Amino acid sequence: MSRIFAYCRVSTADQVTANQRQEIEAAGFAIESHRVIEECISGSVASSERHGFMRLFDRLESGDVLVVTKLDRLGRNAMDVRTTVERLEANNVRVHCLALGGVDLTSAAGKMTMQVIAAVAEFERDLLIERTQSGISRARAQGKRFGRPLVLNGEQRTLVLQRLVAGTTVAQVAKEFATSRQTIMRVRDAMNVHLHADDDERHSAIGATSAPSPGLPASIA
Repeated sequence: MSRIFAYCRVSTADQVTANQRQEIEAAGFAIESHRVIEECISGSVASSERHGFMRLFDRLESGDVLVVTKLDRLGRNAMDVRTTVERLEANNVRVHCLALGGVDLTSAAGKMTMQVIAAVAEFERDLLIERTQSGISRARAQGKRFGRPLVLNGEQRTLVLQRLVAGTTVAQVAKEFATSRQTIMRVRDAMNVHLHADDDERHSAIGATSAPSPGLPASIA
């Protein structure tokens, strides 16, 4: 005889699964309390990384039925849901989703529904990426800058360098300017790169002026 399980998930501790349990009971599923698995975990976490769901997965046997109220109870996105359903189907476990009219996701109709949902999800994802890229391109064309804003302004960076040259430690300077050691080190490293570049240019200029003039003996040059 098939056993019926229910998986109820909420995202935060101030939420409860009571509504999901009532919805499952109202749909005509009589599930024993020890077969109702409740979990509080963010929907952004894949089903394979949820401790409660994986314990449930280990309990499920061939011929069992798993009931959920919505697809997002099973995974973080359409691809994750499909992977989860396929794993359950491989163990001959049927999956009923009440939000889809109680359809068995492992049936032919359920698989077709999953394909449609996955296609729509992929389309929405591609559309979002396209809009994001277009927005970035427009912003750059308007001269907007991206990335982390500078923690220290030009005057502050100059003062930081003065402190470092005077022998103040990175940690002390960071504390004085209420910023991180990494920020101070980036200012220091940027200046070192600039100084090395100036040295290279200076050495090149000296080499050019000390080179013998074309057509003249080296002793005269």
